Amino acid sequence: MPEGNIIHRVARVHGRWLAGRRFMADSPQGRFTEGARALSGRVLQRVEAHGKHLFYGFEGGVRWHVHLGLFGNIRHFRSGAPVPSEACRLRLSSPHATLHLSGPQACELLTPEDEATLRERLGEDPLRPDASVERARELLCRGRQPLAQALLDQERLSGVGNILRAEGLFLARLPPLMPAGALDEEGFARLWEVLRRLLADASRDGHIVTPGAPPVPEGVPGRKRAERFCVYGRAGLPCPRCGAKVRRQELAARGLFFCAGCQGVDAVLRPRRVKKPAKRQGRLLDPAGGVTMGE
Repeated sequence: MPEGNIIHRVARVHGRWLAGRRFMADSPQGRFTEGARALSGRVLQRVEAHGKHLFYGFEGGVRWHVHLGLFGNIRHFRSGAPVPSEACRLRLSSPHATLHLSGPQACELLTPEDEATLRERLGEDPLRPDASVERARELLCRGRQPLAQALLDQERLSGVGNILRAEGLFLARLPPLMPAGALDEEGFARLWEVLRRLLADASRDGHIVTPGAPPVPEGVPGRKRAERFCVYGRAGLPCPRCGAKVRRQELAARGLFFCAGCQGVDAVLRPRRVKKPAKRQGRLLDPAGGVTMGE
């Protein structure tokens, strides 16, 4: 599933390249025929990203929402677009730009109220300029759920996926299995800034490169050499920071990658309990060793 950096990059490209054009729309697959009819002949006015969601605004107040999910795909063509595949949910076409959308998790028209309700359910997005850091901390830092699991909850933070989770926790030096509610203000600030920086860089460059990550070895299948991670996908390899072996374990049916050597696993520093002075026969035992008279 594309993480927030890819979705923001798509929104930026579509805003620059497609906004201001009038499109004809149809649904070759036949599953979005009514929606395509409502979009056809209208000018695209705006494109926004919020986490993993895309919001398109067409003239006349028509709003289109897309969530690619695991299997969604958007293809773009400047001219001479090919015949769409049987899986094409929506085709937007104009003389100079054509878009084919296939396999999305969500492809729907929304009323203004529906869009507002959906956005309210989403967590704060570190890439959005209007993101509330205070609300983000309040949503993320609650409960006993492991921090690594809470980070993938799009109603807590929006746009973070499995790669950014692993690399963000590593750079912030946070134990992945610590309770989310145990994350203090300093730790959250560190994590928020790391995620914001990773998302911004990846949105600009089109791929994730974690600072300090080793180069991808030759011949690694399924990996682009432009992508470089410190812990994600590197189980059994040495941590680039401390040399301990990177570990992988299942957490809520997702692979979690981390370095136990420099992150820990679930180590949470808790303040020591201070024992209250004990009462004895009307006297108080002074913690410093003396004895004082009780009241």
